[in-house]
Amino acid sequence: MSEAHYLTFMTGGLLLLAVSAMMIAWQMWLMRDDRRDGARIALEGVGHELRINLHRMATEISQVTQVPDLGSETLLPIKHPQLDGVNGSMIRANRNGLAVVGATYLELESRKAILRDGLNKGRDVQPILDDAMLATIDGTAALYMWEVHNGIRPADAGKVRSWDVRDWMKGHGFHSAMLPGIHFRDEVVERLRQYGLRLSPRPLTHTAHEYYSMRYDRHADARGPFGKRDFDKDEREEKKKSDRETRKAKREEAKRNKQRERETDIQEIEAEVAEIENTGSLDQSVAAGAVGAAVASAANGANGDVPLAERALGDLTDEELELALMDEGLETEP
Repeated sequence: MSEAHYLTFMTGGLLLLAVSAMMIAWQMWLMRDDRRDGARIALEGVGHELRINLHRMATEISQVTQVPDLGSETLLPIKHPQLDGVNGSMIRANRNGLAVVGATYLELESRKAILRDGLNKGRDVQPILDDAMLATIDGTAALYMWEVHNGIRPADAGKVRSWDVRDWMKGHGFHSAMLPGIHFRDEVVERLRQYGLRLSPRPLTHTAHEYYSMRYDRHADARGPFGKRDFDKDEREEKKKSDRETRKAKREEAKRNKQRERETDIQEIEAEVAEIENTGSLDQSVAAGAVGAAVASAANGANGDVPLAERALGDLTDEELELALMDEGLETEP
Protein backbone atom coordinates (compact mmCIF):
# COMPACT_ATOMS: atom_id res chain seq x y z
CA MET A 1 0.00 0.00 0.00
CA SER A 2 1.38 3.30 -1.06
CA GLU A 3 1.60 6.27 1.23
CA ALA A 4 -1.19 8.08 -0.62
CA HIS A 5 -3.55 5.15 -0.20
CA TYR A 6 -2.65 4.94 3.50
CA LEU A 7 -3.40 8.63 4.11
CA THR A 8 -6.68 8.34 2.27
CA PHE A 9 -7.66 5.34 4.37
CA MET A 10 -6.79 7.09 7.65
CA THR A 11 -8.66 10.27 6.69
CA GLY A 12 -11.77 8.38 5.68
CA GLY A 13 -11.67 6.28 8.88
CA LEU A 14 -11.35 9.34 11.10
CA LEU A 15 -14.22 11.07 9.32
CA LEU A 16 -16.39 7.99 9.71
CA LEU A 17 -15.50 7.79 13.42
CA ALA A 18 -16.40 11.46 13.95
CA VAL A 19 -19.72 11.07 12.15
CA SER A 20 -20.53 7.96 14.21
CA ALA A 21 -19.72 9.80 17.46
CA MET A 22 -21.93 12.69 16.44
CA MET A 23 -24.79 10.35 15.59
CA ILE A 24 -24.47 8.57 18.92
CA ALA A 25 -24.44 11.90 20.80
CA TRP A 26 -27.45 13.10 18.84
CA GLN A 27 -29.39 9.94 19.65
CA MET A 28 -28.51 10.19 23.31
CA TRP A 29 -29.65 13.84 23.31
CA LEU A 30 -32.94 12.85 21.72
CA MET A 31 -33.43 10.07 24.26
CA ARG A 32 -32.74 12.53 27.09
CA ASP A 33 -35.31 14.95 25.70
CA ASP A 34 -37.82 12.15 25.30
CA ARG A 35 -37.33 11.07 28.92
CA ARG A 36 -37.67 14.63 30.13
CA ASP A 37 -40.82 15.21 28.09
CA GLY A 38 -42.20 11.88 29.23
CA ALA A 39 -41.56 12.76 32.89
CA ARG A 40 -43.20 16.15 32.43
CA ILE A 41 -46.24 14.60 30.74
CA ALA A 42 -46.45 11.91 33.44
CA LEU A 43 -46.43 14.52 36.22
CA GLU A 44 -49.04 16.57 34.39
CA GLY A 45 -51.06 13.36 34.02
CA VAL A 46 -51.05 12.94 37.82
CA GLY A 47 -52.75 16.32 38.21
CA HIS A 48 -55.14 15.66 35.32
CA GLU A 49 -56.06 12.29 36.80
CA LEU A 50 -56.76 13.80 40.22
CA ARG A 51 -58.82 16.59 38.67
CA ILE A 52 -61.02 14.07 36.81
CA ASN A 53 -61.56 12.06 40.00
CA LEU A 54 -62.47 15.22 41.96
CA HIS A 55 -65.00 16.27 39.34
CA ARG A 56 -66.55 12.83 39.37
CA MET A 57 -66.63 12.82 43.18
CA ALA A 58 -68.43 16.17 43.24
CA THR A 59 -70.91 14.96 40.61
CA GLU A 60 -71.70 11.82 42.61
CA ILE A 61 -72.20 13.85 45.81
CA SER A 62 -74.64 16.13 43.99
CA GLN A 63 -76.55 13.14 42.62
CA VAL A 64 -76.86 11.51 46.06
CA THR A 65 -78.03 14.83 47.56
CA GLN A 66 -80.65 15.40 44.89
CA VAL A 67 -81.85 11.76 44.74
CA PRO A 68 -81.92 10.27 48.27
CA ASP A 69 -83.01 6.81 47.02
CA LEU A 70 -80.07 6.52 44.66
CA GLY A 71 -78.30 3.17 44.74
CA SER A 72 -74.67 2.61 45.64
CA GLU A 73 -73.88 1.32 42.12
CA THR A 74 -73.66 4.93 40.93
CA LEU A 75 -70.53 5.43 43.07
CA LEU A 76 -67.72 4.28 40.82
CA PRO A 77 -64.41 3.09 42.28
CA ILE A 78 -61.47 5.49 42.20
CA LYS A 79 -58.51 4.43 40.05
CA HIS A 80 -55.18 6.23 39.70
CA PRO A 81 -52.87 4.33 37.30
CA GLN A 82 -50.95 7.49 36.41
CA LEU A 83 -49.94 8.05 40.03
CA ASP A 84 -49.01 4.41 40.41
CA GLY A 85 -46.83 4.60 37.30
CA VAL A 86 -45.00 7.69 38.54
CA ASN A 87 -44.44 6.15 41.97
CA GLY A 88 -43.06 2.98 40.33
CA SER A 89 -40.63 4.81 38.02
CA MET A 90 -37.40 6.72 38.58
CA ILE A 91 -38.84 10.06 37.51
CA ARG A 92 -37.36 13.03 39.29
CA ALA A 93 -40.30 14.62 41.10
CA ASN A 94 -41.32 16.08 44.41
CA ARG A 95 -42.02 12.92 46.35
CA ASN A 96 -43.60 14.87 49.20
CA GLY A 97 -46.15 16.27 46.79
CA LEU A 98 -46.81 12.82 45.39
CA ALA A 99 -47.34 11.55 48.94
CA VAL A 100 -49.95 14.27 49.52
CA VAL A 101 -51.72 13.25 46.30
CA GLY A 102 -51.67 9.61 47.40
CA ALA A 103 -53.11 10.54 50.81
CA THR A 104 -55.84 12.50 49.04
CA TYR A 105 -56.80 9.41 47.04
CA LEU A 106 -56.92 7.32 50.22
CA GLU A 107 -59.28 9.84 51.86
CA LEU A 108 -61.52 10.00 48.79
CA GLU A 109 -61.68 6.22 48.55
CA SER A 110 -62.51 5.81 52.25
CA ARG A 111 -65.26 8.47 52.14
CA LYS A 112 -66.77 6.89 49.06
CA ALA A 113 -66.67 3.42 50.64
CA ILE A 114 -68.44 4.71 53.78
CA LEU A 115 -71.03 6.49 51.61
CA ARG A 116 -71.59 3.34 49.57
CA ASP A 117 -72.09 1.30 52.75
CA GLY A 118 -74.55 3.86 54.12
CA LEU A 119 -76.60 3.79 50.92
CA ASN A 120 -76.71 0.00 50.96
CA LYS A 121 -77.93 -0.08 54.56
CA GLY A 122 -80.42 2.77 54.12
CA ARG A 123 -78.94 4.98 56.83
CA ASP A 124 -78.91 8.75 57.01
CA VAL A 125 -76.03 9.73 54.74
CA GLN A 126 -76.04 13.49 55.35
CA PRO A 127 -73.09 13.42 57.82
CA ILE A 128 -71.25 11.09 55.41
CA LEU A 129 -71.92 13.53 52.56
CA ASP A 130 -70.51 16.39 54.65
CA ASP A 131 -67.31 14.43 55.21
CA ALA A 132 -67.14 13.58 51.52
CA MET A 133 -67.51 17.27 50.60
CA LEU A 134 -64.70 18.19 53.00
CA ALA A 135 -62.52 15.51 51.38
CA THR A 136 -63.29 16.98 47.95
CA ILE A 137 -62.30 20.46 49.17
CA ASP A 138 -59.05 19.08 50.60
CA GLY A 139 -58.35 17.27 47.34
CA THR A 140 -58.86 20.45 45.32
CA ALA A 141 -56.47 22.34 47.60
CA ALA A 142 -53.88 19.57 47.18
CA LEU A 143 -54.38 19.65 43.39
CA TYR A 144 -53.75 23.42 43.34
CA MET A 145 -50.51 23.03 45.30
CA TRP A 146 -49.42 20.21 42.98
CA GLU A 147 -50.13 21.90 39.66
CA VAL A 148 -49.23 25.51 40.49
CA HIS A 149 -46.48 25.16 43.11
CA ASN A 150 -45.07 21.72 42.17
CA GLY A 151 -46.26 20.12 45.39
CA ILE A 152 -44.23 22.21 47.87
CA ARG A 153 -45.50 23.04 51.32
CA PRO A 154 -48.04 25.89 51.47
CA ALA A 155 -45.87 27.83 53.92
CA ASP A 156 -42.98 27.83 51.38
CA ALA A 157 -45.05 29.06 48.43
CA GLY A 158 -44.81 32.76 49.35
CA LYS A 159 -47.60 35.29 49.08
CA VAL A 160 -50.38 34.49 46.60
CA ARG A 161 -53.39 36.53 45.57
CA SER A 162 -56.65 34.79 46.40
CA TRP A 163 -58.06 35.84 43.03
CA ASP A 164 -55.28 33.87 41.32
CA VAL A 165 -56.52 30.76 43.11
CA ARG A 166 -60.08 31.52 42.03
CA ASP A 167 -58.98 32.08 38.43
CA TRP A 168 -57.16 28.74 38.48
CA MET A 169 -60.31 26.96 39.69
CA LYS A 170 -62.39 28.77 37.09
CA GLY A 171 -60.00 27.70 34.36
CA HIS A 172 -60.20 24.03 35.46
CA GLY A 173 -63.98 23.86 35.72
CA PHE A 174 -64.39 24.16 39.50
CA HIS A 175 -67.44 26.41 39.71
CA SER A 176 -68.88 27.92 42.89
CA ALA A 177 -72.00 25.70 43.02
CA MET A 178 -70.04 22.52 42.45
CA LEU A 179 -71.06 21.09 45.82
CA PRO A 180 -74.60 21.57 47.22
CA GLY A 181 -75.07 24.06 50.01
CA ILE A 182 -71.60 25.68 49.99
CA HIS A 183 -69.57 28.16 47.97
CA PHE A 184 -66.92 25.81 46.66
CA ARG A 185 -64.26 28.34 45.63
CA ASP A 186 -64.45 30.23 48.92
CA GLU A 187 -64.10 27.00 50.85
CA VAL A 188 -61.00 25.99 48.89
CA VAL A 189 -59.41 29.41 49.48
CA GLU A 190 -60.09 29.20 53.21
CA ARG A 191 -58.71 25.66 53.35
CA LEU A 192 -55.49 26.79 51.69
CA ARG A 193 -55.24 29.63 54.20
CA GLN A 194 -55.70 27.12 57.03
CA TYR A 195 -52.90 24.98 55.59
CA GLY A 196 -50.49 27.93 55.83
CA LEU A 197 -50.63 29.52 52.37
CA ARG A 198 -50.25 33.30 52.63
CA LEU A 199 -53.16 34.65 50.65
CA SER A 200 -53.82 38.33 50.05
CA PRO A 201 -55.87 40.26 50.79
CA ARG A 202 -56.50 39.08 54.31
CA PRO A 203 -60.11 38.52 55.40
CA LEU A 204 -61.89 41.62 56.71
CA THR A 205 -62.42 41.91 60.45
CA HIS A 206 -65.64 43.93 60.02
CA THR A 207 -68.22 44.36 57.34
CA ALA A 208 -69.00 47.86 56.07
CA HIS A 209 -72.26 47.92 58.03
CA GLU A 210 -70.54 46.83 61.25
CA TYR A 211 -67.71 49.33 60.84
CA TYR A 212 -69.93 52.36 60.24
CA SER A 213 -72.41 51.27 62.94
CA MET A 214 -69.86 50.95 65.72
CA ARG A 215 -68.65 53.68 68.05
CA TYR A 216 -64.96 52.96 68.31
CA ASP A 217 -62.69 54.79 70.74
CA ARG A 218 -59.33 55.04 69.04
CA HIS A 219 -57.67 56.03 72.31
CA ALA A 220 -59.10 53.12 74.31
CA ASP A 221 -57.06 50.42 72.56
CA ALA A 222 -54.01 51.82 70.79
CA ARG A 223 -53.10 48.43 69.36
CA GLY A 224 -56.61 47.60 68.16
CA PRO A 225 -57.60 47.30 64.49
CA PHE A 226 -58.53 51.01 64.34
CA GLY A 227 -56.40 52.32 67.21
CA LYS A 228 -53.81 55.05 67.14
CA ARG A 229 -50.45 53.79 65.93
CA ASP A 230 -48.21 56.71 66.97
CA PHE A 231 -47.36 55.59 70.51
CA ASP A 232 -44.44 58.07 70.85
CA LYS A 233 -46.75 60.93 69.92
CA ASP A 234 -49.13 59.98 72.71
CA GLU A 235 -46.26 59.96 75.20
CA ARG A 236 -45.08 63.37 74.01
CA GLU A 237 -48.58 64.79 74.34
CA GLU A 238 -48.90 63.42 77.87
CA LYS A 239 -45.52 64.93 78.81
CA LYS A 240 -46.46 68.33 77.37
CA LYS A 241 -49.76 68.29 79.25
CA SER A 242 -47.99 67.42 82.50
CA ASP A 243 -45.44 70.21 81.98
CA ARG A 244 -48.20 72.74 81.32
CA GLU A 245 -50.02 71.75 84.49
CA THR A 246 -46.80 71.98 86.50
CA ARG A 247 -46.02 75.47 85.20
CA LYS A 248 -49.59 76.59 85.86
CA ALA A 249 -49.40 75.34 89.45
CA LYS A 250 -46.10 77.16 89.99
CA ARG A 251 -47.54 80.43 88.64
CA GLU A 252 -50.59 80.15 90.89
CA GLU A 253 -48.39 79.45 93.91
CA ALA A 254 -46.22 82.48 93.11
CA LYS A 255 -49.33 84.67 92.83
CA ARG A 256 -50.60 83.43 96.19
CA ASN A 257 -47.22 84.10 97.83
CA LYS A 258 -47.10 87.62 96.39
CA GLN A 259 -50.63 88.31 97.55
CA ARG A 260 -49.76 87.14 101.08
CA GLU A 261 -46.68 89.41 101.10
CA ARG A 262 -48.81 92.39 100.04
CA GLU A 263 -51.40 91.68 102.72
CA THR A 264 -48.61 91.45 105.31
CA ASP A 265 -47.16 94.81 104.21
CA ILE A 266 -50.59 96.47 104.36
CA GLN A 267 -51.18 95.13 107.88
CA GLU A 268 -47.81 96.45 109.02
CA ILE A 269 -48.57 99.90 107.55
CA GLU A 270 -51.99 100.00 109.18
CA ALA A 271 -50.40 99.09 112.51
CA GLU A 272 -47.88 101.92 112.18
CA VAL A 273 -50.64 104.41 111.33
CA ALA A 274 -52.70 103.27 114.28
CA GLU A 275 -49.73 103.77 116.56
CA ILE A 276 -49.17 107.31 115.22
CA GLU A 277 -52.86 108.15 115.76
CA ASN A 278 -52.67 106.99 119.34
CA THR A 279 -49.70 109.25 120.02
CA GLY A 280 -51.72 112.21 118.60
CA SER A 281 -48.88 113.61 116.50
CA LEU A 282 -50.98 113.76 113.28
CA ASP A 283 -54.45 114.84 112.40
CA GLN A 284 -57.01 112.17 111.42
CA SER A 285 -57.29 113.40 107.79
CA VAL A 286 -53.53 113.56 107.43
CA ALA A 287 -53.21 110.01 108.77
CA ALA A 288 -55.91 108.75 106.38
CA GLY A 289 -54.13 110.33 103.39
CA ALA A 290 -50.82 108.85 104.45
CA VAL A 291 -52.42 105.43 104.92
CA GLY A 292 -53.96 105.56 101.42
CA ALA A 293 -50.64 106.46 99.86
CA ALA A 294 -48.82 103.75 101.79
CA VAL A 295 -51.41 101.10 100.92
CA ALA A 296 -51.25 102.00 97.21
CA SER A 297 -47.47 101.87 97.36
CA ALA A 298 -47.54 98.42 98.98
CA ALA A 299 -50.11 97.11 96.49
CA ASN A 300 -48.01 98.20 93.53
CA GLY A 301 -44.78 96.78 94.91
CA ALA A 302 -43.27 100.25 95.64
CA ASN A 303 -39.53 100.78 95.92
CA GLY A 304 -37.15 103.69 96.31
CA ASP A 305 -37.69 104.92 92.74
CA VAL A 306 -41.36 106.02 93.20
CA PRO A 307 -42.33 109.62 94.03
CA LEU A 308 -42.02 110.87 97.59
CA ALA A 309 -45.80 111.21 98.15
CA GLU A 310 -46.34 107.50 97.21
CA ARG A 311 -43.69 106.01 99.50
CA ALA A 312 -44.64 104.06 102.64
CA LEU A 313 -45.22 106.09 105.82
CA GLY A 314 -42.70 104.18 107.87
CA ASP A 315 -39.94 104.99 105.34
CA LEU A 316 -40.36 108.85 105.64
CA THR A 317 -38.29 111.04 107.90
CA ASP A 318 -39.83 113.97 109.80
CA GLU A 319 -38.58 116.50 107.22
CA GLU A 320 -39.91 114.43 104.32
CA LEU A 321 -43.26 114.00 106.10
CA GLU A 322 -43.65 117.76 106.69
CA LEU A 323 -42.66 118.47 103.07
CA ALA A 324 -45.26 116.00 101.82
CA LEU A 325 -47.97 117.56 103.98
CA MET A 326 -47.08 121.03 102.75
CA ASP A 327 -47.39 119.84 99.16
CA GLU A 328 -50.87 118.53 99.98
CA GLY A 329 -51.89 121.89 101.63
CA LEU A 330 -52.11 120.39 105.10
CA GLU A 331 -50.54 121.46 108.38
CA THR A 332 -49.47 119.47 111.38
CA GLU A 333 -50.88 120.08 114.84
CA PRO A 334 -48.76 122.33 117.15
